[in-house]
Amino acid sequence: MHSKIKICMVQPGSIAEEAGVEAGDFLLSINKQNIKDIFDYRYYQSSEELLLEIEKPDGEIWEIEVEKDETEDLGLDFEDSLIDGAKSCTNKCIFCFIDQLPKGMRETVYFKDDDSRLSFLTGNYVTLTNIKNEELERIIHYRMSPINVSVHTTNPDLRKFMLGNRFAGDVMDKIRMLTDNGIEVNCQIVLCRDINDKDELDKTIEDLCQLYPSINSVSIVPVGISRHRENLFELKPFDMESSANVINQVHKWQNKLLKEKGSRVIYLSDEFYINADIDIPRYREYEDFPQIENGVGMVALLRQEVKEALKNKKKHILSACRKVSLVTGRLVYKNILQLVDEIKNVYNGLEVNVYDIENEFFGPYVTVTGLLTGQDIVKQLKGRDLGQELLISRNMLRAGEQVLLDDYTVERIEAELNIPIRIVDGSGSEFVNSLIGN
Repeated sequence: MHSKIKICMVQPGSIAEEAGVEAGDFLLSINKQNIKDIFDYRYYQSSEELLLEIEKPDGEIWEIEVEKDETEDLGLDFEDSLIDGAKSCTNKCIFCFIDQLPKGMRETVYFKDDDSRLSFLTGNYVTLTNIKNEELERIIHYRMSPINVSVHTTNPDLRKFMLGNRFAGDVMDKIRMLTDNGIEVNCQIVLCRDINDKDELDKTIEDLCQLYPSINSVSIVPVGISRHRENLFELKPFDMESSANVINQVHKWQNKLLKEKGSRVIYLSDEFYINADIDIPRYREYEDFPQIENGVGMVALLRQEVKEALKNKKKHILSACRKVSLVTGRLVYKNILQLVDEIKNVYNGLEVNVYDIENEFFGPYVTVTGLLTGQDIVKQLKGRDLGQELLISRNMLRAGEQVLLDDYTVERIEAELNIPIRIVDGSGSEFVNSLIGN
């Protein structure tokens, strides 16, 4: 029996629309093949000759013959982007940040996905603990490459403990199955002080780098610790000394790997350098920025992009004086101040107030800009001189929405602070243009 997949939208002018398919219809099969998920759909609809089986809302079954180019899309969108729903996480990680969220937030915020398809489609990291061999074979069959894997440690017993899952110890076997079949893997290590660092980190790096270049990159990020950790495993934040120790350890590996393999392979997130008060590596040391979405190299990239945006710019007087304010997390406050000063040196008549917001919602150890909340922004900026506009990073908003983590909308912040808000995208040129009002 075929599964019924509800069609929520038919693209205007598409093959499906021309064939009479409408929103509310159900897709039953393509070329008599049952469609399990979005990858089945993409695979089977790529044929040049198709037989679509469609069920209308009244139960009538249509069989539609289609001839098309191999690369031409049918034009169907489904209620669920994966078709069969995201797989949830079965782990009980000692460092899980979702377990550290306060009660009362939107229900979807608490959902923990651990789905290899989302890893390929959106870059999410997966642990591979809930995946069977047949699913690994589907990844290989459909060439879902690259896949991002949360490794944390290659010590089987330690990984079982850290992930709270007795099936977590075989990660290297699963990674090897993928890499042996041409799937590229990026890895992540959430580093927990006195747990998977020091000698354990050395072992993990050594194990993973043996599979380079199939393992393309490894990022190391410090564990995030919120103030909502009641009844959870006790974790220690990385301070200045312990952060410096991690940097020294990883730099030795980077030098060794660069010499032996022509790549550093392993990259530390910006937090380690800032916490240790050590200069962030130069732009070229991040190579092709393979882990930028994981906070690795963001400051170096922004610096370079601002530098390029200001390149060959002569001293410029703005046609009208402009005064704006900019919100940032405490982690990158000093770096943002430096960039703002460089921009002001080029543009006369520009005045910028940079406000570092303390994260009272999650606690003092959470200092990244992307986890700031609307209530903290409003509370700490109320009554301040904000100028003509308030600039906030798009990283603070939910994907595709004008809403922050605590359900504060951009519109609500504008109303409570009585100031228009400009959303700033991540690039350096956009940063410059937002400040000067372009």
